[in-house]
Formats: sequence, structure tokens, C-alpha cells
Amino acid sequence: MRALLFAALLFAPAADVAPLGETASEPHQTDDPAIWINPRNPSEVLVFGTVKMAAPDGAIAVYRRDGSRLMRIEGVDRPNNIDVAYGLQAGPRRIDIAVATERNKSRLRVFEIVSGKGLKDLAALPVFEGQTGAAAQPMGIALYQRAKDRAIFAIVSRKSGPSGSYLWQYRLDGAGPVLRAVKVREFGAFSGTKEIEAVAADSTHSVVYYSDEGAGIRKYHADPDHRDAARELALFAQTGWKGDREGIAVYKDYIIATDQQHPVSEFHVFAGATLRHLGVFRLGSDTTDGIDIAPNGLFAAMNDSRRNFILADWKSIAAALRLR
Repeated sequence: MRALLFAALLFAPAADVAPLGETASEPHQTDDPAIWINPRNPSEVLVFGTVKMAAPDGAIAVYRRDGSRLMRIEGVDRPNNIDVAYGLQAGPRRIDIAVATERNKSRLRVFEIVSGKGLKDLAALPVFEGQTGAAAQPMGIALYQRAKDRAIFAIVSRKSGPSGSYLWQYRLDGAGPVLRAVKVREFGAFSGTKEIEAVAADSTHSVVYYSDEGAGIRKYHADPDHRDAARELALFAQTGWKGDREGIAVYKDYIIATDQQHPVSEFHVFAGATLRHLGVFRLGSDTTDGIDIAPNGLFAAMNDSRRNFILADWKSIAAALRLR
């Protein structure tokens, strides 16, 4: 009886959540959003989104809180995913950054976030050096900040890779005259089905999650110096899925993950401490890849049908799922 009840909960109908709005549409397919809140002026919010095309059509779009487009950085060669981090040491300054994977160039594109203006090109950093073909093509990225020294790491997935070293992790070193990506480890079990793209870091609890698309969501320590850094902590979200496991986002003690479907994707919510499944919601977004959620509860989901990003508020999500 308990097993039947648990299965029924996993497959319970998704709750509908009313969006706040959506961003401007792009001329080509979008993929992944990231949200920045100005630490000095929390009313200033920027949403960054990748336009997943080869150059010259590939781009990073920057939107205001109301969804209007502020700017675009053109000519990025197939950007996949993007993430933000606060307080990178860059010479004598500490700056906020957005970092995108540039798949066709096997590198990370690093941008400084400039209040009132958007993004400023900062650096292009090679990744997966020594690899060839799909194994050299970066896909997902999560930026993790270690509490003890404020060091920022980029955890990067790729189009193809072996189990045990599918993801590579880099420390972003801005102490010298140029920003560098210093490789610190390879890790990450892989089921061998489909691929690993979406990655999300929880800097508060020093853990990282990634979607093994056909198998589940995996959890590891995010600190490469942890004595158990190579050990998988959990594999969850193995049942109850209708499509691929795609984007992941962490908000306080919750994990949100995309169940990619056409014409309407769904989003599963888990408790961070126990990994217990808490419910499913939808926004009306189609064939969703990437998602993000900001510390203020602003949620963004890629929407394929209009080549844009749908925005929602965590309070509405929590109310729909009857979460505290």
C-alpha cells in the first residue's frame, strides 16, 4: 500500500502556476537562463539567456526584470548554458560575473556584470584541453563559491564523456594579470544513456547536482578538496519522469528540476536535506531545457515555442504545491 501511495504521489498531476511574464523573443532557439541581483541595489535584476546557435547567430541576451531586452552579445559560437557568481577577485577588484559555455570553441566566455549596462567581455578560457570531438564540447556550467576563501569554481559538463570523469572542475584565478581557469579535478558518474548537460551548485551546503538525463539526478561534494570529493552522495529522481531530466536550480532548501516535454514541460521539486519529492508544477513553457532561480525567488524557464524565457515567483510555486 505504501509503495502504491508513493507512486501515486510521484505521478500526481502537475499544479499550474501563473507566470509573472516573459522575456522578449529571440530570432533563434534559446537554451539556458541565469539571474543576477545587484547586491548593492536589489531592485536591479538582470536575466541572461543563451541563444544556442553557431556563430554568427549565437548570442547572450540580457533582459531587464520586466522581460524587455537590454542588450545582446553577438557572435558567440553555440553558447549552451550560463551561470552567475558574485565577488570574483579580478586583480585589485571584486566583480560579479556571468560565465557561458561556448561549445564550438571548447571554452568558457566570462563576462563582467556592469550595473545599468549589462555584460562586458572579460575573458575566453579553454576547457577540456586534450580532448577531441564531442568530449571537448562544453555544455552545462555551475559556478560554486567556497565559503572558507571565497574561491569561485566552474563545474563544466560536456557533450560526451566517460563515467567517473564526465565533468571537469576549474578554479577561476584572477589574482594575476589575466584571468585563468585552473583545472582541479575530473569527476562524475554517468549511466551511459543520453548525456549530461545541466549542472547546479549549492554554495551554501557545498554540494553540486547534475542531470544524468536518462537515469536520474546525481549529487556530489562541490569542494574539490573535500576528502570524499570523488564519492557520489546520492542518485535520485529515478522515477516519475515523463521526459528527459534537464535544467536544475537550487533555492534555499529546495531543488527544482526540468521534466522536458512538448508542448508543456513540468518541474519537479525536491527537499534539499532529504531529497524527498515534494510535487510538480508547470508554467506553460514548451520543451524546456535550462532553468534558474534567484535568491529573491524569481524563477526563469526556457520556452522553446517563443524562443524566450518565462518568469515566475517562488511564492506562487510554493502556494501551488502547498509548501511552507
